[in-house]
Amino acid sequence: MRVFKFGGASVKDADGVKNLLQIVRQATDELVVVVSAMGKTTNALESIVEAIVQGDQLAVDSQWKQLLAYHEQIASALDVNIREAISDEVLGCVLAHRNAKNASYDDLYDTIVSVGELMSTAIVAAYLNQQGIRSQLWNMPELLITDGSFREAMVNMPASAQKVQRAWHDPYRPKVVVAQGFIGGTDSGHRTTLGREGSDYTAALIANFLDAESVTIWKDVPGILNADPRLEPNTELIPELNYFEAVELAYSGAQVIHPKTIRPLENKQIPLYVRPFAHPEQSGTIIKSAPTEPVHVPVFIWRKEQVLITMRAKDFSFVLEDSLTHIFDVIQRCKLKVSLIQSSAVTISVCVDNSRSLPKALQMLGEHYAVTYNEHLSLLTIRGTTPELLESVQQERTILLSQLTRRTAKFVIAN
Repeated sequence: MRVFKFGGASVKDADGVKNLLQIVRQATDELVVVVSAMGKTTNALESIVEAIVQGDQLAVDSQWKQLLAYHEQIASALDVNIREAISDEVLGCVLAHRNAKNASYDDLYDTIVSVGELMSTAIVAAYLNQQGIRSQLWNMPELLITDGSFREAMVNMPASAQKVQRAWHDPYRPKVVVAQGFIGGTDSGHRTTLGREGSDYTAALIANFLDAESVTIWKDVPGILNADPRLEPNTELIPELNYFEAVELAYSGAQVIHPKTIRPLENKQIPLYVRPFAHPEQSGTIIKSAPTEPVHVPVFIWRKEQVLITMRAKDFSFVLEDSLTHIFDVIQRCKLKVSLIQSSAVTISVCVDNSRSLPKALQMLGEHYAVTYNEHLSLLTIRGTTPELLESVQQERTILLSQLTRRTAKFVIAN
């Protein structure tokens, strides 16, 4: 069996879902088809969560009406009855919680934002069945068991494996299964999410649990490129990567795959393909244990909306010796994503993603250290550097911090 994962861009409209049908139809193996929310649905649901928190019921109603109309339009173009495909519980979820402004933000976020995947998979599964591909819709909050760390839930691997394997070995299961990416659930029935872009991780977990032959992520790019084509005009396809290189690229900010995706695949030596959904005949990129040739071009990875935080001990004590544990306890409690660390005798600097919890982290750190920070920065990571390349990157840019290792350079840049 194989696992196919389709991102939001690949199912953003009816034509995209029809293209998914053709890709699934050409496959001869048994499939688990993992589907993300359609288009920019997750962003739209995040805006609804903010409106709920602010108590703006008019905005909640208006934005949900627009989002529902978007899905109804896609379903209508596919000749799918959205009211029959999507349960009343899902359709009424947002309006049912619109007065919950005093609820935990993270709990509310997962309850609302998870609706996107529940709607997209219901439409896709209904369309596949209508077109003669018998498929079963899995409800991943019942199968992928997590803790209660909302917005960044940790998966209970043994419990999830047992439930997914039991569902897969159902004697009445058809050849194709459709499953939500990105979402799971607690033992008590609360929906959770695995972090933004977590559908890749879902696909990898399912592949691990079921010993899949391979995972294919269908994207709107030819494969993994050496730079973001939206930022660099001349990019090259990287045909092969090993698992280690893929993890490095993903963690540095490459948005093609989720950073957690690789570990479940590497553990069982399952290859990962990244292929273009618009041209399924193209081979794209393969990630595996032993590529036949190394990456021969420098790779540029931009990570936007970074914050550089520098902490200095107020009493001139040595930060690394006396304060490191406390600093990283604050970072962990506030769920800050660290992309770079640099230290001196009395200071430590960390570059983190901007997030809702940043002000709380700065307040907690400021109680013990002299804290300075810069917002709205970019982190540029280059793998495979040369002296000429380093010189050109630093021209006409304000570099706040740089870090060089044997093969990698990182620059924190003021925009």
